[in-house]
Amino acid sequence: METKYIFVTGGVVSSLGKGIISSSLANLLKARGYRVTIQKFDPYINIDPGTLNPYEHGECYVTSDGHEADLDLGHYERFTDIHTSRANNVTTGRIYQSVIDKERRGDYLGKTVQIIPHITDEIKRNVKSLGKTGQYDFIITEIGGTVGDIESLPFIESVRQLRWELGNDCVCIHLTYVPYIKAAKELKTKPTQHSVKQLQEVGIQPDILVLRTEKIIPADMLRKIALFCNVSADAVIQSVDAPSIYEVPVMMHSQHLDELVLKKAGMAINGEPDMRPWMNFLDKMKMATEKVTIGLVGKYVELQDAYKSINESLFQAATYNDRKLDLRYIHSEKLNDSNIAEHLRDLDGVIIAPGFGQRGIEGKFVALKYCRENDIPTFGICLGMQCMVIEYARNVLGLGDANSTEMDHTTKNNVIDLMEEQKSISNMGGTMRLGAYTCKLNPNSRVAKAYKDKIEISERHRHRFEFNNDYREIFEKNGMKCVGENPETHLVEVVELPEKRWFIGTQYHPEYSSTVLNPNPIFVDFVAAAIKYQKERMLNN
Repeated sequence: METKYIFVTGGVVSSLGKGIISSSLANLLKARGYRVTIQKFDPYINIDPGTLNPYEHGECYVTSDGHEADLDLGHYERFTDIHTSRANNVTTGRIYQSVIDKERRGDYLGKTVQIIPHITDEIKRNVKSLGKTGQYDFIITEIGGTVGDIESLPFIESVRQLRWELGNDCVCIHLTYVPYIKAAKELKTKPTQHSVKQLQEVGIQPDILVLRTEKIIPADMLRKIALFCNVSADAVIQSVDAPSIYEVPVMMHSQHLDELVLKKAGMAINGEPDMRPWMNFLDKMKMATEKVTIGLVGKYVELQDAYKSINESLFQAATYNDRKLDLRYIHSEKLNDSNIAEHLRDLDGVIIAPGFGQRGIEGKFVALKYCRENDIPTFGICLGMQCMVIEYARNVLGLGDANSTEMDHTTKNNVIDLMEEQKSISNMGGTMRLGAYTCKLNPNSRVAKAYKDKIEISERHRHRFEFNNDYREIFEKNGMKCVGENPETHLVEVVELPEKRWFIGTQYHPEYSSTVLNPNPIFVDFVAAAIKYQKERMLNN
C-alpha cells in the first residue's frame, strides 16, 4: 500500500497534548497491524533541544542513534514500542542549516533562495523521507506550536502543499481547546471556531477535530462546532481530561478516531485493534491500591517535565509491581545535614537525578550519604551515578577533595573526569557521548539480576564525563564494585554496593528505553526492592 500521511496541528494554546493524541493514534493503528512511525517538527531555530535549558523545554530525549530530541519522542516510544531516530525530530534550525549548506555548495544554481519554494521543499523532503524507506504504512507528523505563530507558518504552508500533492493519502487532524468559564458555568466554542478559521485562511481544511476539554461537551455543541468548522459531525472528537495519559488511546478508540482516519484515507476498516496487552496494563494500574513512595532528588524538581522519562519509567515499574506510585520531588539545593532525615526517612526508595553543572550537587552528596548509611534502596542515573562515586570517595575512601573535573577542574582526586574524546571539543550541541552503546555486566552482580541475568545489554547515553579508571582498583577493594562496562572502551557503566539492599548507579539513561509494554527491567527491580524495604520497615515498626 502507499504510505499514508497524517498531520496533527494545534490551535488556541500550546501544551494541549498533540504528542499524546499523535501517540494514541499511532498506538491504535499499530494495534490494527499497521506499520507506524511519528515525527515532530519543532518551529524553533535551535538545531536540536540539546542546548536548551530544561526550564525552557523540559527534558531532552535521546534516540538510539544518538539524536537529542524533543520530549514528545519519549511519548511516541512509550506508547508504541517503536524506536525513533534523527529523522523523527526536525527543527526550523535543521531545515535552514540544510538549505544554507545547499546554497553554499551551489545546489540552487545561483537562484535566489526563498521561504517558498526552498524552505518549504526542504520541509516536505523531511516529511516524506521516512515514507520513502518503504517501512511504514502510516507516518504521523506533529507540527509544534499553534496555528497563527509566525514561526510555524513555513510548516503549515508545507502541509497545505502536501495536502494537494498527496490527495487521499493525506489526513489532517486539528487539536484545539474548548475552555470552561467557571463564573458563567459554560463551555465556549468560539476559540475553536477562530482556530479552525485561521487554519482555513492558510489553505488547510481539517478532516478531524479533536477538542481538549475539562468538561464533557454536549452533543448539540459538538454539532455546532462541526457546522461552523466545515467538519462532518462524526469527525468531531472530544479529549476530556483523563486520570492517566495511558487511558487516552482507549478514549480515542471509543470515539472511533482510528476508524475515522482509515475512512478518510480510503482504507477498509477490518475488525478491532488488538488492545489486550495495553488493557492488561490499564487493569493493573487501576487495581493497584497500595503505594510505593519514591523520592526524586534533583535541581529541576519544580519543573517535572525535566524528568519526564524517569517519572514515566517509575510509574510503569510501580504498575507492574502492583503499586500506585507516590513520587516525591526533593530539591537538592535545599538539602543539608540538618534536614536530610526529615526529607528522606519515610521514603521506600530514592533516585538521584541526572543533570549538568555545580548547582545542587552538594545536596545530592548529602542525600547519598544518608541513603548509604541507612541502607535505603538508591538508584543514581548518569550524574547521579557520578555523585555516588564522589560521595563514596570522600566519605569511605578518605579522599576528602574527590570531585568531578566538571565541578572542580583543579581537584587532585578527579574520580570523575572528562572523557578522552571530549577533550578537544569546543561546541556544546550534539557533541556528547550520545545514543545506544553496549554494556557488559558482571554475571554475579545485583544489576545483572535486575536484567534477568542478561550479561550484555544496550542502553542510551548522554554525558561528557566518566568514571576515572585510575581509581578503579581502590574502589573495588573498598566495596564499590564496577559491575558494568563498555566492552570496547572499558568505560565504567554501572557501579553498585553489593552489601546494601539496592545501591546501583548507571552512567547510561535506562529511562529512555522504558515503554508501557516493555518497562525497563532495572526500574522494575528498583521498585521491587523499594517495596521489599517498605515491608521490612512495617514489620519492624
